[in-house]
Amino acid sequence: MKEGRKGMERSVDDRYTQWKSLVPVLYDWLANHNLVWPSLSCRWGPQLEQATYKNRQRLYLSEQTDGSVPNTLVIANCEVVKPRVAAAEHISQFNEEARSPFVKKFKTIIHPGEVNRIRELPQNSKIVATHTDSPDVLIWDVEAQPNRHAVLGAADSHPDLILTGHQDNAEFALAMCPTEPYVLSGGKDKSVVLWSIQDHVSALAAEPGSAKSTASGGANSKNASKSGGNGDKPLESPSIGARGKYLGHEDTVEDVQFCPSSAQEFCSVGDDSCLILWDARSGSTPAVKVEKAHNADIHCVDWNPHDVNLILTGSADNSIHMFDRRKLTSDGVGSPIHKFEGHSAAVLCVQWSPDKSSVFGSSAEDGILNIWDHEKIGEKQDYGELKIPNYPPGLFFRHAGHRDKVVDFHWNASDPWTIVSVSDDGESTGGGGTLQIWRMIDLIYRPEEEVLAELDKFKSHIFGCDKSC
Repeated sequence: MKEGRKGMERSVDDRYTQWKSLVPVLYDWLANHNLVWPSLSCRWGPQLEQATYKNRQRLYLSEQTDGSVPNTLVIANCEVVKPRVAAAEHISQFNEEARSPFVKKFKTIIHPGEVNRIRELPQNSKIVATHTDSPDVLIWDVEAQPNRHAVLGAADSHPDLILTGHQDNAEFALAMCPTEPYVLSGGKDKSVVLWSIQDHVSALAAEPGSAKSTASGGANSKNASKSGGNGDKPLESPSIGARGKYLGHEDTVEDVQFCPSSAQEFCSVGDDSCLILWDARSGSTPAVKVEKAHNADIHCVDWNPHDVNLILTGSADNSIHMFDRRKLTSDGVGSPIHKFEGHSAAVLCVQWSPDKSSVFGSSAEDGILNIWDHEKIGEKQDYGELKIPNYPPGLFFRHAGHRDKVVDFHWNASDPWTIVSVSDDGESTGGGGTLQIWRMIDLIYRPEEEVLAELDKFKSHIFGCDKSC
């Protein structure tokens, strides 16, 4: 067994060494940031500033500690270098053990329990929701929350709002609605639960002399986050109950997602291998239940923001399935329109690209983040005499910069084709994690005619230089 483990470590190291040698060729920009503690989630926050060569943006991370210091929700400032600015030789010269100068911690929130999942509210990305090992969803106004020093014995920060409704721990399944201030969650109680943050605003408005609401970005952080004087007990965070509870799964719900065009429609996946579509307008039972959507637990789901008929699922069976909601099943079981098979371990995260409707990413326990384009399926690739490995249909880029399971990633909506990804390196290096912010070189994803025209111009320029020299 030990010998097998050593062999696996060698192959990961070999793959990583080969990847690092290709960084100047494959990437327009890459920043590598070593994490002392692993982060199970990473999300982009609001863009703060645009400059000539780089943009500044908030980044949300977590620190999952061993108990010697508190677990934290981290708000960082990130400098995102613009396309075609970074020199090729610079982006490959990083130290794996060092922190990146492009990522700086801005604020620390002491989180009650480890942070399993972070999701930002699309209407106001300063408001984030977190999942921990409890039945509750915690809502934070990250700008209003005070900065805390994470030392052993420090009291937890107080959430600006607590969403109650689960009967058992809800650890991972979490989504925010793109059109309304709605929050969706799934848990071990096999249920999907829906809340509206607006219900908290309504409750506050009904109380005379009440504080401004969390959802409007004006949370009263003094009341929510500090204890009273003279040894009074800390004030408790406000809480609201659910708008709806939806039952149809027969095991833990692992992920949930809203329909991009409707706050009343959403989907969920779970350890029962089912994909369920829900419509809140027609009651609390499934609108459509897809049995055997995979051959194992389903870990993740995403709904295409450009084409609402397409839904992706990722599973412990190492595959990604793409479903068309107009024809989800055949003979009573899941009938995906395509199966993407390019991982050698369980798929942990799938997400559609905001930049092109047919492109999506998938990350897995094999340490790889794959970028796919379903429109490339069936295209014949003519490489002439070049010997190119036989890649799975639709796969056009493999990010192999992580050496352990890639637990989360997020496309940047403000900087096209820019991704933040994070790995939990506990098994490969004995602790910590790696955060990477990267953008593949544009010659890879731009239209072929455009790229060839540019290379032709470049060729003419080189030959012109030769003649003049």
